[in-house]
Amino acid sequence: MTDLLLQLGLVPFFTQQLTDIDLLESRLGRVTAVQRSKLTVFTATGEHLVEMSAALRDGPGEERPTVGDWVVLDASLSLLEQVLERKSLFRRLGAGTRHELQPIAANIDILFIVTSCNDEFRESRLERYLALCAEAGALPVIVLTKTDLADDVDDYVRRARTTQAGVAVEAINALDPDTFSGVRSWIDSTTTVALVGSSGVGKSTLLNSLAGASLTATGGIREQDKKGRHTTTHRELHILPEGGLLVDVPGMRELRVAEVEHSLGTVFDDIEQLAGQCRFADCQHQSEPGCAVRQAIEDGQLDPRRLHNYQKLLRENAQATASLAEKRAQGRSFARMVKEVKKIKQDKGSEN
Repeated sequence: MTDLLLQLGLVPFFTQQLTDIDLLESRLGRVTAVQRSKLTVFTATGEHLVEMSAALRDGPGEERPTVGDWVVLDASLSLLEQVLERKSLFRRLGAGTRHELQPIAANIDILFIVTSCNDEFRESRLERYLALCAEAGALPVIVLTKTDLADDVDDYVRRARTTQAGVAVEAINALDPDTFSGVRSWIDSTTTVALVGSSGVGKSTLLNSLAGASLTATGGIREQDKKGRHTTTHRELHILPEGGLLVDVPGMRELRVAEVEHSLGTVFDDIEQLAGQCRFADCQHQSEPGCAVRQAIEDGQLDPRRLHNYQKLLRENAQATASLAEKRAQGRSFARMVKEVKKIKQDKGSEN
């Protein structure tokens, strides 16, 4: 096993999947960048620009290779043939009208959810990221940026901690290098971290600070509307000088959820525990008698915003998950039809 593969985070979970150990020294690699139909893959012999096999290219969206994947190339090192089983996968429902799960980053250990201490900060957005993180199987860390511009940083920290019980929160000031020590403590030599958050919150600045070099351009928040400028245009995995890896993900305007019902229970565990105390098992927490959730709101123990967002995400998840199931069923029906047509043609050919 080469030093480069170790630097890229290769651990036994992946090597144990190889039927031919010789692949370690020749054709095993990790996807470090995705740009349209091409992927950049690092192997023991260095960097290769490769294409996907037809089977992967035409397969389900969530099974297509993405940044962070460990893959096997063909003998020419120009075609990606196999994606190894993933430890984790951060994904979202594709933007627009496409009902397809889109892989964002694979095999990540920690998700840095980056938000800034200004009008961009939204608990509801953080809860959405946390649900996707729980579904991915990664550990979430909320990173608060631009603390030098905030009048009361402690209040932002308090609000961030209300989004999920026990969630870790780190606050940093780009002008003070000492404030990055807490963030760095989460990363060791084999850790892969992904940075997610809205445009302009400071993801690129954080990446450059951790790397000790200017790996990507940085931009600020437009003061007139508090919206960020896009500075990262594609996903890319970077090896950090002190060990570990970082994936910088472009700001996503749409962050839709699907198939995250269990993960919503992780993020909103307080509400689900209260719901278990309601008089009626099918309580909708509206005006039903004996509703423990509404009582907690009246007693000041639960923020009504949090219940509203929980119910919103449940509805969105149910609708999107149903649409995905319908599309998959249609896909299976179409595949069966194609198979039957091929068989009919083959049978006719054999008769002739």
